[in-house]
Amino acid sequence: MRNDNPLGLIGKPKPHVMAHRGNRVACPENTLAAFRRALDEGADILETDLHLTVDGVFVCIHDATVDRTTNGSGAVSAMTLSELKTLSAADGKPEYETERVPTLNELTAILPPGIPLVLELKADQFLVADVCRRLVSELDQAGLRERTVMLSFSVTRLLTLRSVASDIPVGLITYTRAMPPRGFQFLGPLWPLLIINPFYVRLAHLRGQMVGPLDPTPDSRLWLYRWLGCDVVLSDDPGATIRALGR
Repeated sequence: MRNDNPLGLIGKPKPHVMAHRGNRVACPENTLAAFRRALDEGADILETDLHLTVDGVFVCIHDATVDRTTNGSGAVSAMTLSELKTLSAADGKPEYETERVPTLNELTAILPPGIPLVLELKADQFLVADVCRRLVSELDQAGLRERTVMLSFSVTRLLTLRSVASDIPVGLITYTRAMPPRGFQFLGPLWPLLIINPFYVRLAHLRGQMVGPLDPTPDSRLWLYRWLGCDVVLSDDPGATIRALGR
């Protein structure tokens, strides 16, 4: 684990605020507008989701299809990047009609120094070692390997990534595990699991693991996360969460 902190945010106040798909309250999720808004508001970390186009480009979109967040339809994995770029990613917000689904390269180009990037591996293409190697290569070219964490609900995707880049921290997200699993530097349990097991964070910390509960609307529970000692809070509206933390 790098500096005992997979996010590299040594000395910064906790809990760190992770922008969930950018600021998806003010802007269409997983767009450059959403990421820029989150950065302007002071988010400590940017989080996004990764899928691959049929021509092998890493793109920032949550769903396996474009139906929910764009004016198109169909599977991301069946579209070329050119086809994907013809679609508006406004997600029902007319003022963002010109927003498009961004590539990972477009996101990394706007990421300021010192801001970690958290990537959720959404597709089974990440079970292929060569795909993971290409992803790591993109991060190397962008100079971001040292401040990236990979997340997934899939242990197998994370193990595949680790098999090609053991130095990159990985994090497991879970809806069901009330005990912190070993072998991951970051843990994202669904937030009620921390009530079922109030010792979750303490045990994770004894193992050198960081905890950021899966709770994209955390403001009413910030007192709980502070009391438990959570390292990170996820937020759909990072500006509001930062204000609620009194920063």
